[in-house]
Amino acid sequence: MTDNRIPLAGVIGHPVAHSRSPKLHGYWLKTLELPGFYVPMDVTPADFKTVVRALPKAGFVGANVTVPHKETAMHLADHVSDRASVIGAANTLVFRDDGSIHADNTDGYGFIENLRSGAPDWNPQDGPAVVFGAGGAARAVLSALSDAGVPEIILTNRTRSRADHLKEEFGQRIRVVDWVQAGNVIESAELVVNTTSLGMQGQPELRVPLDGLQPGAVVTDLVYAPLKTRLLRQAEDAGCTTVDGLGMLLHQAVPGFERWFGIRPVVDAATRAAALA
Repeated sequence: MTDNRIPLAGVIGHPVAHSRSPKLHGYWLKTLELPGFYVPMDVTPADFKTVVRALPKAGFVGANVTVPHKETAMHLADHVSDRASVIGAANTLVFRDDGSIHADNTDGYGFIENLRSGAPDWNPQDGPAVVFGAGGAARAVLSALSDAGVPEIILTNRTRSRADHLKEEFGQRIRVVDWVQAGNVIESAELVVNTTSLGMQGQPELRVPLDGLQPGAVVTDLVYAPLKTRLLRQAEDAGCTTVDGLGMLLHQAVPGFERWFGIRPVVDAATRAAALA
């Protein structure tokens, strides 16, 4: 900030009342003894561009963006990071002193950091990963796994054409299989990732047969409500290492907080507790 105003940031979505981000950022601001506030903003798609353009004038230094605004945020920005361009969406906006808007996507970063924290023995080059889903979250995961050096990514989605489209974008490292074959391909997987909303509170369960899960494989679910989904429970029973989805939310928030408020926060047990409070 170039003046004495208290820096403001927030999360923009529609709806947004369910977001844990205000608790998370509020906890960091309090424990790090920093001036600033982080607020939820429920903004309709029709009003999104107008609201975002007005935020810097109100003292905002940036914002997180969630459903359904991530693609619009990227196209609205004056500068777009390479990883946001690859993923095709932005979740973090920085309002610069010259009035320009910089867009980034930290979802892939948060995903990998969560894996490294929850499954420190996982080596990306050990073998293939199986990814369920072909939506926006899957795009971030595919980009992150490719950058990490996973040799093969087996992608499956209820609507195969969406998975085929991602293969065209992300290249030959991706192999698409039909959804009905999802239970078979996990037998060879070193990593299994659910990027769908299946298993989330209020959504149908993920009904993929999990008999093929191998002991020692890493299984992670981007769903964090509930923290322990049916997929993670069955993976635990099979002797797998499991990583819940809350850590991805926590780690993806770190780069934005650092850019807005000037200090890089730490993700630890107290952070998780604050986000869940």
